[in-house]
Amino acid sequence: MLAGHFTTALIAKQKFPKGTLLYFLIISQLQDFLWFTFHYLGIEPTNPSDAFDATLSNMVVDMLYSHDLLPQLFWLATVFLLGRFLFKSTKIGLVSVALVSIHFVLDLFSGHMHHIFGADTIEVGLGLYASNPYVAILIEALFSIGALWYFFREEAKKGIIRTTKNRIAIISVFAYGIIFMLLIATKSFRELFGIPEFDLGFNTNMPTLIFTYGAMLYCLNYFVPKFTLDKKH
Repeated sequence: MLAGHFTTALIAKQKFPKGTLLYFLIISQLQDFLWFTFHYLGIEPTNPSDAFDATLSNMVVDMLYSHDLLPQLFWLATVFLLGRFLFKSTKIGLVSVALVSIHFVLDLFSGHMHHIFGADTIEVGLGLYASNPYVAILIEALFSIGALWYFFREEAKKGIIRTTKNRIAIISVFAYGIIFMLLIATKSFRELFGIPEFDLGFNTNMPTLIFTYGAMLYCLNYFVPKFTLDKKH
């Protein structure tokens, strides 16, 4: 899951305003940011290396330390301490734990196959990116729609007013994530657009993913705080 994880950060900020939106956005995608880091450390190499050849169904990576079950215990403890330290709040620490836990659970239904700890251990999750990426994307789309509906409904109850353009901007971030996934579900950009074969000599897949996540994070952190409050509230 890509875009869907960010919705949990919006709700976390709404319910626990003491934490910053940027913090919640990062924590909601912690496992994926760890994956990017571990890829460049050579711990979780990701293939194919060419962004034009990559699809959801052909992407291969053993997310041993970032996404497997047992390492989650370490990451949960880490984010609890981080949230508690940064915001002097046990509650924010617990919210951080919840966000990381929800990320893991959502990936079981819409994501790559994970394991207890290593490819030779018991599989955890449905692994729909490989077996049925369109179902995985549908699950993500439905979750995102439901989470955004709840987010905007709760805002209305609190007297938060957003312009139509602002709502569209926020929704567009998630729509972009879903459309991006649909485009590369089973066919690569090379197949879709007839891009000729060439070798740049370095991995372009990961920078593309990092740019996508970074752009979505930046846009949400920019647009979500732009609202006014009804004086009646």
